[in-house]
Amino acid sequence: MGKRSNFQRVERDFYPTPYEAVLPLLPHLPEGATFIEPCAGNGALVDHLQDHGYKCLWAGDLVPLRRDIRMCDALTNIPVALHHKMADLIITNPPWNRDFLHPMIEVCVESKTPTWLLFDADWMHTKQSADLIKSCVKIVSVGRVKWIPDSKMTGKDNCCWYLFDPNHTGPTEFYGR
Repeated sequence: MGKRSNFQRVERDFYPTPYEAVLPLLPHLPEGATFIEPCAGNGALVDHLQDHGYKCLWAGDLVPLRRDIRMCDALTNIPVALHHKMADLIITNPPWNRDFLHPMIEVCVESKTPTWLLFDADWMHTKQSADLIKSCVKIVSVGRVKWIPDSKMTGKDNCCWYLFDPNHTGPTEFYGR
């Protein structure tokens, strides 16, 4: 699934967010915050956050796997969802494919809503991140995640939560494990 293996990736990069990946994010969220989840899949991330007192106002996915998740394209529906649901945050575990991820970051920044995205830690060290990382307020290290529950192994890539905010100026804060 990663760049250092020959395993085939799951279609649409659908890897439900494990609970352990959410724990490092929790201290950085405002108490009782509301959020939208535009890449909700099976709702795992929504459930983990709601179990900690956060309220999901809207969840969508290209291929929703629950009745309470709307079928939509995140890149076109984030502005629509935010227009109707004034959420405090966008929080999602998007596909890591750069052809989707980079436009996703841009849409979230343009939405003027602080956005937490979970993806690979290596991204911040690449030239392709140079312009987008200017809107990054915080990076919270997660480390390696066990994406496939029945697997004996964790993923081969370290992950981080990235907080993007269009009003950000100055350096990005980094929080290690």
